[in-house]
Amino acid sequence: MVTLKVTAKGQITLKKELQRHLNVRPGDQMEVVALPNGKLEISAVRPRQEGGLDKFFGSLKNGHDIHASLDDISQAIEDGWAGRVSLDDHDDR
Repeated sequence: MVTLKVTAKGQITLKKELQRHLNVRPGDQMEVVALPNGKLEISAVRPRQEGGLDKFFGSLKNGHDIHASLDDISQAIEDGWAGRVSLDDHDDR
């Protein structure tokens, strides 16, 4: 257990071992939740990932306007495994 001292301004300083445990650096934000019985829960605020789901789904965009049915895909896989096709045959990327 680590003991921290409250300053006259009501501030506390996290000791290095706690900063390492929380993976925080100066300037990072912390979230504090007041719990019953005078306890606090402290956690580091992690930045939100840029784009989220919209960015992911946008990465699936069919920019080359390529359309293939499941039968086409299955046939291409079968041809590839059988050695009937190579990447050189489709070098229009």
